Amino acid sequence: MSVTVLGIESSCDDTSAAVIRDGVLLSNVIASQDVHAEYGGVVPELASRAHQQNIVPVVDTALKRAGIDKHDLSAIAFTRGPGLLGSLHVGTSFAKGLSLGLRVPIVDVNHLHGHVLSHFIRREENDVVPEYPFLCLLVSGGNSQLILVRNYNDMEILGRTIDDAAGEAFDKCAKVMGLPYPGGPHIDRLAAEGDASKFKFAKPHIPGLDYSFRSPATARIAL
Repeated sequence: MSVTVLGIESSCDDTSAAVIRDGVLLSNVIASQDVHAEYGGVVPELASRAHQQNIVPVVDTALKRAGIDKHDLSAIAFTRGPGLLGSLHVGTSFAKGLSLGLRVPIVDVNHLHGHVLSHFIRREENDVVPEYPFLCLLVSGGNSQLILVRNYNDMEILGRTIDDAAGEAFDKCAKVMGLPYPGGPHIDRLAAEGDASKFKFAKPHIPGLDYSFRSPATARIAL
């Protein structure tokens, strides 16, 4: 018997829904939020309001693209954290309501576990997936980690970033320099035109397998 799962993601500023049947991706719909461009970064309250507007049409579109009816769902999965509290609340409330209405199980998913196990989502039946154990570099803002994955329920964090989200730093710098949001692509483009030897930074010395994207010199400047 096939297992068909609707996944709902609302941890930050993108409202997303995907339908997976027996590990194969049938549809994936993402609604981005342009409302934050005026402020140069994600505004949590505005993000949660945008999720409220987007979540019904996003889920409806995901089901239609997958070619299934909502009554065909075996379960509903949703992101429970980490993320923006208001944004998570929208996805959680919608998932709970839909599961009660359809009388199907609900599964809460850790955002970071979802990143790691996304390697096992297939687009075609014969797509190759990793074998256990494997080493995973999880890049998710301030939650970036180096993880030893022994099994789907057996993971060990070997190291993690000690910085805030790198993307947020790009956005803040871009705002100061008068560049559009999101700032990453614009700063990356300008950096390629710069002089890489203009400044010499000290190399960070972080114990163990933890890591940082900034040097002690830039840390002192930031302070």
